[in-house]
Amino acid sequence: MPYLLDGDNLVGTERGRRGGAGDRDALVAEVSDRLRRTRAKVVLFFDGTGKSVTLGGLSVRFAGGISADDAIVREISQARRPRETTVVTADRELARRARDAGAQTLPPPDFWQRFGKVAPATVGPEEKPVDVESDEERADRVRKFVMAQVQHEMTAKIQALLEQQF
Repeated sequence: MPYLLDGDNLVGTERGRRGGAGDRDALVAEVSDRLRRTRAKVVLFFDGTGKSVTLGGLSVRFAGGISADDAIVREISQARRPRETTVVTADRELARRARDAGAQTLPPPDFWQRFGKVAPATVGPEEKPVDVESDEERADRVRKFVMAQVQHEMTAKIQALLEQQF
């Protein structure tokens, strides 16, 4: 069952404010860490532009010219089995739209509880650890993600400055 996460909404509910790139990176790291010992597939959507990446069972996507909410609803409409899709958000309007499109919804606290940190000794037989990476590998992967984001943002700023000058 894929989970579609409303990234900016999760940052807002966790931090109590609209987050910046650092908050987004922290959310990516947190979700990635919680998924390390599961087979869950999660797509984390953010508003705006950025570099899409895949980190194990986690895919990070940016909505580009549409809202992340619209991108999530579009993803549901393109799913073979939308009823097997779960949207994680505290946004009531997005939750309604997701249910109308056939998906299930889950509030963020329930998602965090479902994917709490699990000690290896407590993993059940149906939840065998997969793709477990070392802390160094994970740190390197997150570092690459952050650097790609910084590079993308800097390129966009340079292009904007060049367009202003010409």
